[in-house]
Amino acid sequence: MGWKDIMKKYPEANFLQSPAYGKMNEILGYKVFSEDFNNKGWALMIVRDAKRGRYLEIPCGPLIDWNNKGTVQAVFKKIEEIAKREKCVFVRVRPQLLANRKNLQILADLGLKKSPMHLAAEHTVLIDLTKTEDELLANMRRQTRYDVRRASKLGITVTKSQSEQIFKDFHKVQDETAKRQNFIPPDLKTLLAEREAFGDNITIYTAKSAEGEAIAYGLVIRNEHEGDYYEAASTLLNRKLPGAHALLWQAMRDLKAAGCERFNLWGIAPAGQPNHRYAGVTTFKTGFGGDIVEYVPAHDLIISKVGYLKDYVVETARKKRRHL
Repeated sequence: MGWKDIMKKYPEANFLQSPAYGKMNEILGYKVFSEDFNNKGWALMIVRDAKRGRYLEIPCGPLIDWNNKGTVQAVFKKIEEIAKREKCVFVRVRPQLLANRKNLQILADLGLKKSPMHLAAEHTVLIDLTKTEDELLANMRRQTRYDVRRASKLGITVTKSQSEQIFKDFHKVQDETAKRQNFIPPDLKTLLAEREAFGDNITIYTAKSAEGEAIAYGLVIRNEHEGDYYEAASTLLNRKLPGAHALLWQAMRDLKAAGCERFNLWGIAPAGQPNHRYAGVTTFKTGFGGDIVEYVPAHDLIISKVGYLKDYVVETARKKRRHL
């Protein structure tokens, strides 16, 4: 089953289950498996070698019929076999399932335990790009719509590029952004591996002032039906100029024109957590309208209880330290 067929069968699929994401991880030296479970589903699986223990990661997957108990059990039996063969301590999954009682019970019935760390964006904003541009603007918060229009009046322009140099420029600015905002950015090797693996489907947008100075950057990855605002960076100019607003609006228009049905803004803070790492960007992202979506949290299938306990302690402390 090809990736296009998989996306048709599982419209919730995003780039983290794509062959391109697998290729990116292989470029970085990780062992990658893909399995269609005799046409019963799909899972892209990555073996992660961490100091605290090796584990098998399935981001935004597996893609299966979660209402078919027999299929679900058969798929996870196969996943467990792969993990044991690769001498993994545990398997970490974060399926594309909405966070509700029914879906959480499905995971509990499989013997999975809630993970101490997140995997992919569990809380996000999804914008429906099948709407007209006027409807998209109307759905924005009034202040956001004002800033989008103000950006044009201020002469802010948005360019896009896939060159190696723009990835290097982006990395430099994101590194500076990370120091100001206290997060860990991807290294340049990872960014260049993404560029190589995703090819024409990965783009860096740059918002510039009327004087040509960079204000904000956004890395967008596109599938046939979804665009993802995966990484961002900004200069100090973004504090007083609506560069990020202009950038996101241009990306929305481009993705819509390319036939994408939705735009995933990729990560906001959970409700009621003002100290969360994503709290600062949540007001910005939710201002563009769309639906706030909460997926089930990451869950772990424990293979080695002793090894997993070590990992659990380390990651629980890390989560608290990083305000996740």
